[in-house]
Amino acid sequence: MTTATKAGPRRSKSAPLLGLLAWIIGITFFLPVAWMVLTAFHSEQDAATNPPSIAAELTLQGFREFFGATSGASPWPPLINSATASILSTLIVLALSIPAAYALAIRPVRKWTDVLFFFLSTKMLPAVAGLLPIYLIAQQAGMLDNVWTLVILYTSMNLPIAVWMMRSFLAEVPVEILEAAAIDGAGLITVLRRVIVPVAMPGIAATALICFIFSWNEMLFARVLTGVVAQTAPVFLTSFVTSQGLFLAKVCAAATVISLPVLAAGFAAQDKLVQGLSLGAVK
Repeated sequence: MTTATKAGPRRSKSAPLLGLLAWIIGITFFLPVAWMVLTAFHSEQDAATNPPSIAAELTLQGFREFFGATSGASPWPPLINSATASILSTLIVLALSIPAAYALAIRPVRKWTDVLFFFLSTKMLPAVAGLLPIYLIAQQAGMLDNVWTLVILYTSMNLPIAVWMMRSFLAEVPVEILEAAAIDGAGLITVLRRVIVPVAMPGIAATALICFIFSWNEMLFARVLTGVVAQTAPVFLTSFVTSQGLFLAKVCAAATVISLPVLAAGFAAQDKLVQGLSLGAVK
């Protein structure tokens, strides 16, 4: 008589060490953010102490000064400019990248690898190398200190990344669904709107969030091409570094507030973000 034994899955001996290493790395990346938030609730005197005092008295003075309680400078116009440039550029990027990725992944064009390399090659030029020509073009076109200049720039900067990401996501869409839609007589626009977009929504959410983060955090072009009217939040943040010194508590309070929209967007789309980042990772 033979007996069959079922061996359960063995747990790797290195699993606890890998878990500990992951925790150490996560805490290492989180500590500066936690310190920034904690410093934002301290007074300037307590924030400037060396070594810093963790148990110092908490206050909202840094946030009051950020919102113009003492200086009268309102942060709302820069925040609105950043939101406008980031949201509009992200929507335009999605509107352009989804059809492009569809052509590259599902209906491949001739030499589609060359097309992908062309998109990638546009990111090989350092941004600072194109700063002067872009400034001169914007000056001649009368578009300096204009939020639409940032929308155009952020769209061109994020479009190559979005096409690459969306191409990998759309490559995972089952061909059978597209064939069934074609049999039902669905056109290209209908397929994109009713088939591709719902199926690839996690990937679209991941792409949109990454493009939004890149646009929201961009400061080089915004610093050079804007002044007062189209000033963005990162540029407004630099105004707290003055000739009188670095007001650490105020800077940390401003950085905390400016980081909230990105954190809120990531939290709202976290379920689709995890699905989107894993979509196309495993064949």
